[in-house]
Amino acid sequence: MKTLVLTVVFALMPTLFFAQTAFDKFDGQDDVTAVVVNKKMFKMMGDVKSKENQQYLNLIKKLDNLRVFTTQSARVTSDMKATSEKYIKSAGLEELMRVTDKGQNIKILVKSGATDTNVRELLMFIEGAGKNETVLMSLTGNFDLNDISLLTDKMNLPGGDNLKSATKGSKGTKGAK
Repeated sequence: MKTLVLTVVFALMPTLFFAQTAFDKFDGQDDVTAVVVNKKMFKMMGDVKSKENQQYLNLIKKLDNLRVFTTQSARVTSDMKATSEKYIKSAGLEELMRVTDKGQNIKILVKSGATDTNVRELLMFIEGAGKNETVLMSLTGNFDLNDISLLTDKMNLPGGDNLKSATKGSKGTKGAK
């Protein structure tokens, strides 16, 4: 019995930690610009007292990790796409929104939480952004989807306009496609 339990634990460990390591290979690559913000930084940002930014401060206290990777390299873009597709299948993410317009492909996927707008993970993949740029963003925590546009404004994240339109379409729904 002990062997069976250990086998199950070791078999499940890669899937439990995949969210933290799936995209780490892009961090530190020459052709990739990476922004990685961890729980500790969000906690420190949330401890700053400011009445005008209270909604923003309340949101960032609910976040665990933010990873944004951007590239113009065709090789890295191909790798990002393959890695994100593999991750989407294994993590059980559901599509919130997909847009194809003027050479730009945008996918926004989420892992839902307790309510329709509560999200534990948000993944955004954009091909053809800016000057033929690819953006991969992963955000984890326990947050409300309707608050994400505030985060994208304050942190000036790539794809922020796409996230805003996704959150407007999600109010009161499980997901728009």
